Amino acid sequence: MIQEEPNIQIPNNTENSVPDITIKGLYKSFGENNPILQGVNLTVKKGENLVILGKSGSGKSITIKCLVRLVEADKGEIFVFDTDINTLGNSQLNAIRARIGFLFQNSALYDSMTVRENLSFPLKRHSKQLTTDEVDAAITEVLESVGLADAIDKMPSELSGGMRKRIGLARTLILKPEIMLYDEPTTGLDTITSREISELILAIQKKNKTTSIIITHDMACAKLTGDRIVILKDGVIDAEGTYEELEKSSDEWVRSFFI
Repeated sequence: MIQEEPNIQIPNNTENSVPDITIKGLYKSFGENNPILQGVNLTVKKGENLVILGKSGSGKSITIKCLVRLVEADKGEIFVFDTDINTLGNSQLNAIRARIGFLFQNSALYDSMTVRENLSFPLKRHSKQLTTDEVDAAITEVLESVGLADAIDKMPSELSGGMRKRIGLARTLILKPEIMLYDEPTTGLDTITSREISELILAIQKKNKTTSIIITHDMACAKLTGDRIVILKDGVIDAEGTYEELEKSSDEWVRSFFI
C-alpha cells in the first residue's frame, strides 16, 4: 500500500520577519572517521546575501546540499520558508526545490542542447501550461538579464567559461527562484569575468529580492556580494560578521582568509 504524504501547508513567507532559511544543529558524516558538519547553526534573513567561507573540505557545499536534501543530514533541523524540509514527502520537497535556484560550479549545462534548449528544459518541466510564445519570451528576458541574448542558438562548447556560467545562471533564474544557492560561482574565471559574475549576483538580489547563500574562496566575490559572512571551522560556524568586521578580527585564523 502506498502511504499518503501528510498534508503540510508550505507558506509563501512574504513576511520580512520570517527568515527564509534556518538551520539548527546540523550534523553530517561520511563514515565513522569522517565527520564533516558537527552542529551547524545558521539563519539567513529574507533578501540577504550570506557568504560561507571555509577551508577545502570544511563542509560548505555539503551544507547547501543538505538544505535542499541533495544530501540527507544525519541530524538537525532545516527550515526553508518556515517549513521543516525533513518532514516533507517527495512531491512537497519538489515544490520547495522549485522555489530555489542552485548554480553549480560547472554550470551543469546539457552539452548536447543549444542555449535555447537548455533554458526551455526547466520551463517545460515545471510550467507545462506555458505556450511556445511564453517560453520564448521567458528565454529572451532571462538571456537579456545576463547579457547574452545573442547566444541563444549556440552550443555550450562554443561558449567561454564565463559565458557558460552566465547561461547556467540564466537557466536557474528562468523559474524565478526566491532563494539562490551559489556554489563557487567565480571558480576558474579570470579577474574581470569573476567581478562581472559577482556584480550579476548583486543585480539579481536587487531586482528579484532573492535570498542567497554564496559558497566561495574568492575574497573579492565575498566582499562585493556578501551582506554577512560566516566561516566554517571544525564542522561549526566559527565566526560571523561583515567583511570589514572579520577582516579586523583579533583571531589570527579568521584574519588569514583576508590576507
